[in-house]
Amino acid sequence: MTATPEHALPIRLNVDDSDSPSDVVDALFLGRFATGEQPYSHSSTIDRVKPGATLLPPGARVLRAARDDDRSATLAEGDGWTLLISRWNRGADITVTAVSSELAESVHKQATDGVQDEPEPQPENVTMGFWYVSPRRGPHRTTRQISAGTWEEVRPNYTTPVAQAMDRLMKVTPDDIAGRLLLLHGPPGTGKTSALRTLARSWRDWCQVDCVLDPERLFNDVGYLMDIAIGEDEGTAKGRWRLLLLEDCDELIRGEARHAAGQALSRLLNLTDGLLGQGRNVLVGVTTNEDLERLHPAVVRPGRCLARIEVGPLTRKEAVSWLGADEGVGREGATLAELYALRRGTVPASVPSQHDGADAGLYL
Repeated sequence: MTATPEHALPIRLNVDDSDSPSDVVDALFLGRFATGEQPYSHSSTIDRVKPGATLLPPGARVLRAARDDDRSATLAEGDGWTLLISRWNRGADITVTAVSSELAESVHKQATDGVQDEPEPQPENVTMGFWYVSPRRGPHRTTRQISAGTWEEVRPNYTTPVAQAMDRLMKVTPDDIAGRLLLLHGPPGTGKTSALRTLARSWRDWCQVDCVLDPERLFNDVGYLMDIAIGEDEGTAKGRWRLLLLEDCDELIRGEARHAAGQALSRLLNLTDGLLGQGRNVLVGVTTNEDLERLHPAVVRPGRCLARIEVGPLTRKEAVSWLGADEGVGREGATLAELYALRRGTVPASVPSQHDGADAGLYL
């Protein structure tokens, strides 16, 4: 007679009021795997589950079901297998243990086949990945559809030298890649992030763009770095390139970086053209507000950068043309963030010539 999960668990659980019912369900699931009764496991994460999908394969018997404020957990079983479904928002983790590897994979496929909800593709949208370390799941990647204009639409947002440099960057193909580092630097509010969104759209046929939300942790956590650099994903698994975006990494790449930051910088450079990056189609895009003179010489050495573009404010003539009026535009011109603020009427009548980054919004 097959033991129930709670009887199969080989350890004693101490439960107190800090544990939720979902935590108990998680623990019960481990019993048959821990004892070796079901020694094989297969799992996956689905970012967007179709509405109404139960994730339960045919014949599943639900043993436990718990719902907390931010997640739910369901424990189910069948002949020779046990299933744990952890759901949050639209996403879910699905793990199956079974008496054989083939059965675990088969049950997992039955539970997940056709449940991924793909939004209707929009011409102006691009799929972008987001990496972060989750307290519950460790290094984790999710995806979102990001709205991005064409380069022709956003080109007037940049001063002429920047636009000309961007012209070449937007047309890059895998055959043109000579360096693995893409560096955008300049004052806040000049449109660096906007340019990267447009770049993701221009490159979407051959490159998957992933934004790392906690770059300060990435290069100080070797396990996290290896998950991103070495682990397969929907991009490299199909032979596509990946562009990892690290925003506002001033301390990481400035010349006088502290010892800890210096170690992180070494790992960054190793990812771009060292052993870590060998055999991986990975580019790294970095934005910083630092002046070029303050950047570490190893970052800007010849041959390392695919592109190194200083994104500055528009000249007064360009800013007036963009705005359609000269009221509020200073003698030194204006940043993209300042121009949008002027258009909305949310700044004083005079724009300061020293750009302090106020009201930068999405145009960093």
